[in-house]
Amino acid sequence: MADTEHIQSDLFGFSASPAAGDYFQPLAERVRPRTLDAMAGQEHLVGKNGPLRKFLASGQMPSMIFWGPPGSGKTTLAEICAASLNYRFEQLSAIDSGVKDVRKALENAEKARRAGHRSLLFIDEIHRFNKSQQDTLLHAIEQGLIVLIGATTENPSFEVNGALLSRMQVYILKPLGPDEIETVIRRALKEDTLFKGLSIEITDLDFLLQFSGGDARKALNAVEAAISLLPKDTTQIVLNRELLEEALQHKAPIYDKGGENHYDIISAFIKSMRGSDPDAALFWLARMIQGGEDPKFIARRMVIFASEDIGNADPYAITLAISVFQAVAMIGMPEARINLAQGVTYLASAPKSNASYQGINEAMSDATAMQDLIVPLHLRNAPTKLMKAEGYGAGYHYPHSYPGHFVAQHYFPESMEPMAYYRPGEEGREKYLRERLNQLWNKRYKP
Repeated sequence: MADTEHIQSDLFGFSASPAAGDYFQPLAERVRPRTLDAMAGQEHLVGKNGPLRKFLASGQMPSMIFWGPPGSGKTTLAEICAASLNYRFEQLSAIDSGVKDVRKALENAEKARRAGHRSLLFIDEIHRFNKSQQDTLLHAIEQGLIVLIGATTENPSFEVNGALLSRMQVYILKPLGPDEIETVIRRALKEDTLFKGLSIEITDLDFLLQFSGGDARKALNAVEAAISLLPKDTTQIVLNRELLEEALQHKAPIYDKGGENHYDIISAFIKSMRGSDPDAALFWLARMIQGGEDPKFIARRMVIFASEDIGNADPYAITLAISVFQAVAMIGMPEARINLAQGVTYLASAPKSNASYQGINEAMSDATAMQDLIVPLHLRNAPTKLMKAEGYGAGYHYPHSYPGHFVAQHYFPESMEPMAYYRPGEEGREKYLRERLNQLWNKRYKP
């Protein structure tokens, strides 16, 4: 194991003898594990059979992305990996770094390589880099100049460009559970140098755990904020509800992005729009915004809703929902709440139909059961003379050659009876579609 004294202190673990400057760091920056064994949580990655443990044991590590919520240990894991492999460690934040900073980091890595040292470049909030900034890293990864670890709270499939994503492994970090957060807190209170000689009791741990929402940094910052309100000569400290609420100016979590309340509120939000109640939908939207929910998560759910619950009753709904998502990604909060509100009120007020949603579910069920049915000859493509000679495409009627651009013919497998998967409703645009399909396929659809 390489010397790890250069690692900054932060979450989950503890420095044996912090430097004098460490005393000016927040508690969440004074404690950080030096090894995988000291980590709290992420057993699927750092446990006995976890991929990260195997990488460190082998002495080799691929470039990777850590995708997880705040305070789950992304930075901690990156520093442990660098220290364990004796790699030179350099960190950038995509919030305040640009292409120039990335190129400088790569120049440093090249100098280190000439001196016989490998480099691990850690980029926090990598999803904030634009395409050109992300592209700057491609060659360095391919040439083995750096091992890149990117940290993100956003789905990398949406936020990291495909070229970079294809060169990296993605590992998901989970929010820490209540037991893991409690372990982090109690170890910090016991082992942090600044708390030596103090008697600290937590009388409302449930409140603290609920407030943290699986974020160890948030929990530790809350503890330190509460302790800082007490006189400096206090040696008997009781962290009760009153003290924590005073420090946090927070009565009780109204929204926990990682917990049951999160799913309850998004459910209420969707059901309010489905029930055509824009006012209730706005209320639940406000609850999510005030609780710090990712606005792009809300916008994505609206895009899904537009097809699942409105569909062709109002074909414009999906266009509006996608426009709202793009606006939210481009504008950001707090102004993006206006875009969200416009989309929510339109979707809630629009006519509703789940016919498309039901149709694809039924079709997929039948497609699974009948996957051996072949495509009829008249529906097959015939790009060569041989295929035409074999009868491919023979008997196909080109609809545009007939009055009304329609001719009745069998589009299903030959041995399969036509099925009415899509059954338009009587609302909005679907009423017209229903009438047209009833005229065209009168044996399949009922008036």
